[in-house]
Amino acid sequence: MNSRPTFSHVGITVPKLEDAVDWYRDVFGYTLLAGPLEVLEDDSPLGIAATGIYGRGFRRFRFAHMASPDGNGFEVFQFDAPAYERPDEVFQFWRSGVNHFAVTAPNVAEFAAEVSASGGTQRSEVVTLDESRGFQIVYCEDPWGNVFEICSHPYADMWNV
Repeated sequence: MNSRPTFSHVGITVPKLEDAVDWYRDVFGYTLLAGPLEVLEDDSPLGIAATGIYGRGFRRFRFAHMASPDGNGFEVFQFDAPAYERPDEVFQFWRSGVNHFAVTAPNVAEFAAEVSASGGTQRSEVVTLDESRGFQIVYCEDPWGNVFEICSHPYADMWNV
């Protein structure tokens, strides 16, 4: 058995959980596994765990567990407090923390156009990293400003040189 960790999931925050679940289901083909679930800031086991993670003051949050077509996890959160804020500049790459997540789609331009047509945004032009191997990337945002990269090939194929 491998004792090293493998990738499990990424979590994002949105202002309205149901809208995000619908968008990621319709645009990305993600499947809803569980939820929406509710966690209260109380003395329940989940409430105690969440207070340890988020601190006091979140009051309540709702979240949903989704999975990509290849089985990777995706969590979507909606918090009651503090109120949802979308920063003026959502891609604060110079700050600590996750600055994007990435997905693989064989035709990055086509998928970026679908993202844009469904309320998201294409942040960059399609960049060809290796013409001979057809490696391309493009950066986009979902309708709530969460930044993601679309890669034409699986990560290990593109970067294992």
